[in-house]
Amino acid sequence: MPLETSAESPVPVRTVMRLVGDWIGRLGRVWVEGQIAELTRRGGTVFMTLRDPVAAVSVRVICAGSVLDATQPAPAVGARVVIWAKPEFNAAKGSFALAAAEIRAVGIGELLARLERLRTALAAEGLFAAERKRRLPFLPNMVGLICGRDSAAERDVLQNAARRWPAVRFRVEQVAVQGARASEEIIEALQRLDADKAVQVIIIARGGGSIEDLLPFSDEDLVRAVAGCTTPVISAIGHEQDVPLLDLVADVRASTPTDAARRAVPDVAEQLQLISQLRARARRGLLGRLDRESSWLTAIRSRPALASPQREVDRREEQILSLSERGRLAVTAGIDRHASDVAHIRARLLALSPAATLRRGYAIVQQADASVVTTAAQVSDGDPLTVRFADDQLPVTVGHQPTGH
Repeated sequence: MPLETSAESPVPVRTVMRLVGDWIGRLGRVWVEGQIAELTRRGGTVFMTLRDPVAAVSVRVICAGSVLDATQPAPAVGARVVIWAKPEFNAAKGSFALAAAEIRAVGIGELLARLERLRTALAAEGLFAAERKRRLPFLPNMVGLICGRDSAAERDVLQNAARRWPAVRFRVEQVAVQGARASEEIIEALQRLDADKAVQVIIIARGGGSIEDLLPFSDEDLVRAVAGCTTPVISAIGHEQDVPLLDLVADVRASTPTDAARRAVPDVAEQLQLISQLRARARRGLLGRLDRESSWLTAIRSRPALASPQREVDRREEQILSLSERGRLAVTAGIDRHASDVAHIRARLLALSPAATLRRGYAIVQQADASVVTTAAQVSDGDPLTVRFADDQLPVTVGHQPTGH
């Protein structure tokens, strides 16, 4: 229960210290991991400072010399250890420490196992997925570089980039690349470069080192910071065989800082050569097209219609004259044929005409209404009649002659 205190009813320091010691004592023994920053032996007691490998936090550890000697190999300054300790609070001095009962060195195998578990968890979240990786710009206006202070990685990137494209510009952020504050400084530099609109690609570079030296580049906070960047990130950590988690989340992994410079900016000589090749291809393509069109025009012009236009006109004229003559002959033949037909019909008509009969001495007797008299019974005395001969006619009147004459 919290103490009931006031300005009028304060509690003495010893009471507060005792209560703090009681609260800390309730935590019990815990396993704690860290890196030994200081180690001092005084008689049979060992005093250590255990530092968090990522954050700037440390704690004092006290143990018997036998506990440290029981650890094989014996840990030294800089080693990563796991201790079984009980938190203790010295009420008289107001100091806090961990009383270690067991110390275990953290081996490479255990570090790799932890990194593998972290890698699996981050991969399950999709942070390493290929579809979320961005393409690098062809020729960035400015390249951001995060590297160690006065490091060989910085010189490699700057010199090789300038050799490839002399006009390239860099904004360099020098940070700690190993140690307790490395990941924190890298994240802060990354956020500054990502916020700069002029920076179009960011390179994080470091030379080779041991697994412990490269641990800051597998820090979970750094991995998430890179995944959240809007600017493409190139990871160039260690050598080809080194694969920190930063390599997996970055948009592009470079095997070395020199390789990062090659991926960030194009080679001006290669681009000039490429331009020359493309111009040569375009020239060959254009000349080939011109040659094909020229050959086509030559073939067209060699055709008779274009080679000698008058010859074609003459040929057409001959065709027209021939067709005209054929038409004239066809019409003349038709007329002659039909004229012969008319003559035959006329001859037949003349042969069958009554006029021809009349020329042989016959006559036709017609009444006043032009009807032909074929029998005597058709007329009476006094009827006017017309007697038609071959060339003329004669009017007569009917009169009966005495019978017997």
